[in-house]
Amino acid sequence: MVICARIKLHIRMTRMALCLYRGGCIRGPMVERVGRVLKVGKCASASSPIISLSGKNNYKSTITSRHVFRETSRPSSSSSCPASSSPPTTTSTSITETVNGTHHFKITGYSLSKGIGIGKYIASDTFNVGGYSWAIYFYPDGKSVEDNAAYVSLFIALASEGTDVRALFELTLLDQSGNERHKVHSHFGRTLDSGPYTLKYRGSMGYKRFFKRTSLETSDYLKDDCLSVNCMVGVVKSHTEGPKIYSIPVPPSSMGHQFGRLLESGKGTDVNFEIDGEIFAAHKLVLAARSPVFRAQLFGPMKDQNTRCINVEDIEAPVFKALLHFIYWDSLPDIEELTGINSNGSSTLMAQHLLAAADRYGLDRLRLLCEANLCKDVAINTVATTLALAEQHHCFQLKVVCLRFVATPGNLSGVMQTDGYKHLKESCPSVLTELLEYVARVSEHSVSLCRHGNEAILDGSDINGRRVKQRL
Repeated sequence: MVICARIKLHIRMTRMALCLYRGGCIRGPMVERVGRVLKVGKCASASSPIISLSGKNNYKSTITSRHVFRETSRPSSSSSCPASSSPPTTTSTSITETVNGTHHFKITGYSLSKGIGIGKYIASDTFNVGGYSWAIYFYPDGKSVEDNAAYVSLFIALASEGTDVRALFELTLLDQSGNERHKVHSHFGRTLDSGPYTLKYRGSMGYKRFFKRTSLETSDYLKDDCLSVNCMVGVVKSHTEGPKIYSIPVPPSSMGHQFGRLLESGKGTDVNFEIDGEIFAAHKLVLAARSPVFRAQLFGPMKDQNTRCINVEDIEAPVFKALLHFIYWDSLPDIEELTGINSNGSSTLMAQHLLAAADRYGLDRLRLLCEANLCKDVAINTVATTLALAEQHHCFQLKVVCLRFVATPGNLSGVMQTDGYKHLKESCPSVLTELLEYVARVSEHSVSLCRHGNEAILDGSDINGRRVKQRL
């Protein structure tokens, strides 16, 4: 009986010790009080003790403690061996490629160019490829004396000053029969022993014996006394790229489009303009933000009392409509759509009136846009009117363009027959005097050049040694 009681007590104390231990309440001194019942052993790690339970029946069980009975110092990060780290690696790439461009050169009146002389050429207009100016030189009688004018020569020349350019080229004489049997001399796609050609200013590259003259004149390359040449230039460019920085594409501003839609909708308008019986609705704040004249008219001390409907004089309705279009859209309207007329004359006339309106309302960008359009459309029947307009509205760049156009040989007599010239005499007599003096200076300069530089011009260069276009 005594043995049974001891066994039962032993079991109860063991269970109680387990409960206390699992609940986290047991500590080192309590373990010792249990006496022979509990024995605490250590694992290899001091932070993971193992509790061993033993009884008379040699019953054993092992669990891993979730609690630390003894704190041990851990090595600090400074005392540990540092991890080996490699230095950062950066990359870059050098890229060499060609920037290509093509120019078409049409040579009419081939038979008249024969006999110009060996070494004399006909030049194309200059064209731009890769940021440099180029020109095509065609030698009807050949470039070299040793060829005895038996071949035509074709060259591409660098017209940009002050730099060396590495480039490839391709010269093509077009077959005009439709069979597309073109005569091509190309350096593209060909392995060059020394790489691309290097050209200096006025340097050229091409073929002295491009085509035999007798064969050319009986071939399909010559049609209606006309030759067609294509020239492709590939300028060698090099640049270095670093790691790509990824970016999110951002669309361009749509503010002008949105304001334009606001004008078209008519919503929120608070001011009207009447011109020749036609009403134009607009927004005061938009007009004031864009034009200092409108700002003074609508919000200044001398503002109009009746802003519900303002009568505008000395301006036509289509011109004012175009003015409003620019204020809201920040672009020029379609003149044909605005006027219903498709002609260069109507476009020039609208640009002239719109320039005057832009100057009146202080819209400098609109004025420059009109100046640019008038420079493109300058002609004998409109140049005098445009010149008077440029003088009245202080458009100095446009004025210079008009003066140069009138001073071009053969233009003055035609300009003097126009109504615009009569208007110029009446409205701007000082400009007329300036115009005639400018023409006289240009004529005198041209005569001087012809007298002293005739030989140089025939040789394809001016008296300063610069290449110029050949004029036949």
